[in-house]
Amino acid sequence: MASPPTPSPHDRSRPEDENDPVEQMILRTGCANLHYALQDCMAEHQDWRKCQTQVKDFKDCMTSYQNVQKARLLKQRPSESDSKSQLTASD
Repeated sequence: MASPPTPSPHDRSRPEDENDPVEQMILRTGCANLHYALQDCMAEHQDWRKCQTQVKDFKDCMTSYQNVQKARLLKQRPSESDSKSQLTASD
């Protein structure tokens, strides 16, 4: 009786029910529809230069998301004046 084939260590395919981490990240940004539109354009034209509108729209969406995330992180971080006052208070 033959044993089941051992998967190749180079086989990077995923089961259908396992989500792609890049796709999950894009879904979290809210830019997924623009990403899919860009993918569709690229599949149709095979030339990113013909998809500049979609490239720009996706880039603008991702930039906006990154700016929101950056602002959120900066709000969470204690300000420099707070940390300086804590340092002098402990001296």
